[in-house]
Amino acid sequence: MRRIDTHAHMVPGAYTAELSQRGLEPTPPHPSSSGEHLTASMDRREIDAAVVCLPPPGVWFEDEALARRLSRLVNEELASLVRSDPSRFAGLATLPLPIVDAALEEISYALDTLGLDGIALPSQVGGTYLGDPVFDPVVAELDRRGAYVYLHPVGPAAPTPLPHVPAWVQEFPFDTTRALVNLIYSGTLERSPRIRLQVAHLGGAAPFLAGRLAQWVEREPDRAELAPAGAVAYLRRLYYDTGLTNDPVALAAVRALAGIERVTFGSDWPFLTTPDGVDPMTALGLTGHELEAVACQNALALVPRLRS
Repeated sequence: MRRIDTHAHMVPGAYTAELSQRGLEPTPPHPSSSGEHLTASMDRREIDAAVVCLPPPGVWFEDEALARRLSRLVNEELASLVRSDPSRFAGLATLPLPIVDAALEEISYALDTLGLDGIALPSQVGGTYLGDPVFDPVVAELDRRGAYVYLHPVGPAAPTPLPHVPAWVQEFPFDTTRALVNLIYSGTLERSPRIRLQVAHLGGAAPFLAGRLAQWVEREPDRAELAPAGAVAYLRRLYYDTGLTNDPVALAAVRALAGIERVTFGSDWPFLTTPDGVDPMTALGLTGHELEAVACQNALALVPRLRS
């Protein structure tokens, strides 16, 4: 059975060197994640193809010139990886947000010149969440293109009340949920029906809270004008990957919300915790058609060229 990993990361060495030189490297540091390391991991885990993007912290460090340079560097490295084996790799470009004009320029360069497969967007940039009007031109361009877009969380925009708890334990899922709420109730998803949107980590807390999110319009009916289809309907349009969330409890919420046809396999390499020789999908308990759909078929709606 063919397997497509829709949630893998690569950190170019030049990107790491740039952050290190400026004292901006993440803590703890990223695991080794070159194209060679990724290929070796895919071979060991019998993964046929991977969709690759840059992990947090991304490129925004309150320096516009640096954001532009890092985005271009990362995107060219990703394009080189894809060119090395197009049947095995797909690439999602990084944008120099919140600089809107530069982001629009990078969309064109990444998709039209480099031939990358889509765009990876962070849940928020400097505390400004997806769905904020400042990002409307970027979203409109992605919708015009019918682009494959990947929403991945970043660290919290404000200090967490539990600083001893790693951000990935709770803040990443919560930040995904905040972004989705803002995308729904800003009217962004209503205005962007052509975007094929994948959400990391089975959507954070959003699938479990879908009914609660929908209740907002009951208390503030004016919100219904921005999200006339209702929160649940917009969440049902999305794709949800299993990266670091190969958990039957979380899967049950997504299955009830959107159906198994909206779930894609994700490893979250190199951050996955499953040891070599252990299939991270085993815990999901899927068999037959459902297993094949999550492992491969659903991903082809996002990256059709991997069909061949």
